[in-house]
Amino acid sequence: MDLGLNGRVALVAAASSGLGLAVARTLAAEGAHVSICAREPVRLARAHAEIDAAGPGRVLSTGVDVRDEAAVAKWVRRTADEFGSLHIVVSSSGGVPHGSLEEFDVPVYRRALEDNTIPHVSVVLAALPHLDAGWGRVLMLTSEAVRQPLPLTGLSAVARLGVLGFAKGLVPSLGPRGITVNVLAQGFHRTPALDHQFGDEADAALARVAEGLPMRRIGRPGDFGAIAAFLASEHTSFITGVVLLVDGGNTRGL
Repeated sequence: MDLGLNGRVALVAAASSGLGLAVARTLAAEGAHVSICAREPVRLARAHAEIDAAGPGRVLSTGVDVRDEAAVAKWVRRTADEFGSLHIVVSSSGGVPHGSLEEFDVPVYRRALEDNTIPHVSVVLAALPHLDAGWGRVLMLTSEAVRQPLPLTGLSAVARLGVLGFAKGLVPSLGPRGITVNVLAQGFHRTPALDHQFGDEADAALARVAEGLPMRRIGRPGDFGAIAAFLASEHTSFITGVVLLVDGGNTRGL
């Protein structure tokens, strides 16, 4: 299926590794021009080369901490100036500490919101004036915790539920401009961050996790990238306001 992404311009935040990189790489493979940002210069350069090799489009990479509103705005303007237009915006953010909700103090909650809710707001608001009217796609990447908090991930749900409210609130105003807004809620995918979480026991630990999932496997980054590319495609112009779980059926709720 031709997704109609050839020549489109995509802005992908926090894309130096993991699922952000998978999304950027898939969009590039579909022919899109891709602008990425990340904090760590070595990983950013490596991601740039990987995305560049994935497709025929141009790649722009910029060192940005998505918690820095001014830096985000500058990156967005640079992308729009460089490519002349903007069609796809993919926002993402970092993780939060694991633990029971009552063990965290108020400053930890405040940092969780600043690290996980505000970056989406910052990226999307900066991008909206540049988004192509009649063909705009906004994707916000978050966690399955927004639908079903897992053990010791309650803080993730608290920090990320604001992303859903922000996305839903944008739908009525952006719909008349032909801009869709959707949220992708990830489950377990084999990423460097997940490996780091489990340390030297990652292989064994993730094998145990997989046994409890309906698909009996951990997601691959490419699985997630393919879904994101489809939601960013020309075939999804009537899909907006959706929170799509990409978790292999792990969420049990209706």
